[in-house]
Amino acid sequence: MSDASTAAGPHGPGNAAKTTPSAQPAQPAQPAQSEQSRQPQAPRHRTAAVIPAAGRGVRLGPGAPKALRALNGTPMLVHAVRAMAASRAVSVVVVVAPPDGAAEVKTLLTDHALPERTDVLVVPGGATRQESVRLGLDALPPGIDIVLVHDAARPLVPVDTVDGVIEAVRDGAPAVVPALPVTDTVKEVAPAAAEPAPAGSAAPVAPEPVVATPDRSRLRAVQTPQGFDHATLLRAHEAVVVGDGATDDAGLVERLGEPVVLVPGHEEAFKVTRPLDLVLAEAVLARRRANDGF
Repeated sequence: MSDASTAAGPHGPGNAAKTTPSAQPAQPAQPAQSEQSRQPQAPRHRTAAVIPAAGRGVRLGPGAPKALRALNGTPMLVHAVRAMAASRAVSVVVVVAPPDGAAEVKTLLTDHALPERTDVLVVPGGATRQESVRLGLDALPPGIDIVLVHDAARPLVPVDTVDGVIEAVRDGAPAVVPALPVTDTVKEVAPAAAEPAPAGSAAPVAPEPVVATPDRSRLRAVQTPQGFDHATLLRAHEAVVVGDGATDDAGLVERLGEPVVLVPGHEEAFKVTRPLDLVLAEAVLARRRANDGF
């Protein structure tokens, strides 16, 4: 707030030393501020995040759905919602819950502190991740220009990564994905002739023939949140043939022939898929508490 008071002269208030008035050049009249310019300006883009959280997460073992597993005493889903809401650009978060668990998820989120500036909605999901994302898109309020799709199983993504994705969409990219260079050598194998091994068992059962070794320098491991122009993402979901989905939403946009660009990801945005990932996530949270106090 600017200081509008005037300092008194050296002889005290009301006793300022007299000075000879000098002619002051006439100041041009300032144009009256228009009614439109006095109105608060709306944000350039409104951003929402959709978090599909309807998966069971069988690779983590028996128990609650993956998104509801506790991480440092707080469900992973709550960490993921907070990660999206940490960005001041995100005004709405839509959580897509298990079809029969929407009420439970809504209660869970109510019981945990979330930023008040962000609206959080809970809707029931579908049978597949793709269906759940579409149901989340259908629940968005009017006026959303940018949509983030974020895995509930990536609870620790830093806000700088979230903001980097949003900024790239604002700059004109229809689809943006955070990613990291692949550090392991990757082998492409022939299609499996036998039935896949049951979940939780050691796989593969038989040796797999290698058919190619891709150039690692051109490979990237993608993360979330993935960011999209809202209209483009809707078109991508509308164009999908049932049973012919992609493993991520950026893949659906690729099928439209629209460009997808990558921005730097972060090592802490890893996906919690197996029990060892929970141990790593707890270690990351412990380091954050030690360094940042939370």
